[in-house]
Amino acid sequence: MRKPGEYGAMFKSMAAEWKWLLKYIADYKKEVILYVIIGVFGIVMGLGSSVASKYLIDAVIDPLKDKNTIVTTAAMVIGMAVVQILINSATSRLSTVVGTRINNKIRGNIYEKIVLSHWEEINKYHSGDLINRLEGDVNVVSNSIISFVPNVFTRVAQFVGCLAIVIYYDPAMAVFALMSAPFLLLSSRFTTRMMRKYSIESREVNGRILSYGEESMQNLQTIKAFDLTRTYTNNFKILLENYRKIKLDYDKFSIILTICMSVVGLVVSYSCYGWGVYRLWQDAITYGTMTLFLQISGKLTSSFSLLVSLVPSAISIATAAGRVMEVTTLPCEKDEDKELAEHLMKEAKAQGVKLCAEDITYTYKDAENAVIKNADFTVSPGETIAFIGPSGMGKTTLLRLILGLMEPDSGTVKMTVGNETIKVSDSTRRFCSYVPQGNTVFSGTIAENLRLVKENATDEEIKEALEIADAWDFVSALPLGIDTVIGERGVNFSEGQVQRLSIARAVLHEAYVLVMDEATSALDAETEKKVLANLMESNPLRTCIITTHRPSMLQYCNRIYKIEEDGSLELRK
Repeated sequence: MRKPGEYGAMFKSMAAEWKWLLKYIADYKKEVILYVIIGVFGIVMGLGSSVASKYLIDAVIDPLKDKNTIVTTAAMVIGMAVVQILINSATSRLSTVVGTRINNKIRGNIYEKIVLSHWEEINKYHSGDLINRLEGDVNVVSNSIISFVPNVFTRVAQFVGCLAIVIYYDPAMAVFALMSAPFLLLSSRFTTRMMRKYSIESREVNGRILSYGEESMQNLQTIKAFDLTRTYTNNFKILLENYRKIKLDYDKFSIILTICMSVVGLVVSYSCYGWGVYRLWQDAITYGTMTLFLQISGKLTSSFSLLVSLVPSAISIATAAGRVMEVTTLPCEKDEDKELAEHLMKEAKAQGVKLCAEDITYTYKDAENAVIKNADFTVSPGETIAFIGPSGMGKTTLLRLILGLMEPDSGTVKMTVGNETIKVSDSTRRFCSYVPQGNTVFSGTIAENLRLVKENATDEEIKEALEIADAWDFVSALPLGIDTVIGERGVNFSEGQVQRLSIARAVLHEAYVLVMDEATSALDAETEKKVLANLMESNPLRTCIITTHRPSMLQYCNRIYKIEEDGSLELRK
């Protein structure tokens, strides 16, 4: 049984999610107001048509009425109906035009926030889950701006308008029409909780399905190599079955709720109908008024039901907004030292960049012990240093600290150009080129991959970078050369070729600090030697930091630092 405080926490959470969402809605208040105006005008036309129908029927029945009155009233009814059709068409078109623009803008904004989030924070989320939030949840959020909020106003307007008309002609009819209100209000707490529960569960499971699917597709070669295809297909079916169970449970709940609502609605409708017949039998109302009652009472009941039906939508929207809000409120990189970094970039061309760390300690948030502890190292322009040690001991962590992806718990990592110093942060990444561990080429041509780091690079510059990386021989032998398309994750290239393309990309970036994480692990000794020699000759002022398990790499290093078990660095050379 749910504790009373849990209801408060649930509604508090939903309130926070809607508060966040309303900030986005405020950015599109003009569009929302336009929708509300069009919607309310359509409601007025509909109600006006119902009232005009009453007078038309009464005019037809009354033998004393003039034919011109009948024709005029009929014209009003038809005119209002035509205006409603035009309004519906205009609303549909406006919804498409404005809706796609808003959706694109919000998706672009959310994507930017995700990409700019601090690396360690955003890295907690699976990429499949992030895509699910970016696509599914953002679609719900953007649609709410263009449809849900205006619907609240238009449905309130319809309810108030219907209620005013019924009260004007017969206040007792309003009582019958609103008989369902107590039932709806009393059941709202339970229905809200259940809808919230199913909404959260379905989105979470769907996120796991997308994550599992994406990861398995990226590693399909490994899955097949280990003969795990049946295991993965069975696991995927289990996830789908869990999703199906949640949807079926929600569907059963919805059916029961719909049956209850329908029974209540049926009682209300027949009560209104019976009261209208009774009043007509007493000659208290005209046939036109009776027709109006039947139309308006139905609209009154349905408008109240529609208002109540906004609750599930509000819950679903709040759930989606909460999932989007969760990732967009993460701390973001701000490039605060941009001006100083750009100034030093000009100076670095002639002087190079010195990098040093002083007494740095770093602990991952989910770990008990520091992976790097009281570490010091330095590397000057033209020098190469290496970090060595067993896997998982912190080599890649040091590179992330150098790249400003993470900040040390204590101590500082800084870059020096001449007599000026800047603390390492996201702003100093412009000094660095990076060759990561593993396969990091992107879909597209070889030229497009390299031009990611230098958009205006000429074909000759690309060729030069490929030559330094000892990749030009195999690239030039391809039928399309640098315009050869690289498949997803470099599927049509060997690991050694992919590594050399990654090195060429880093070279083309023309940065002053080259960071290489096991960058030659797939190269043979001769190719490795040639690539490293080319790198050093191409820019004598380049500062190089590498991690490696290969002893052959260490002969090119000025200093070697070994990461000890306690996280400290020991200078070996």
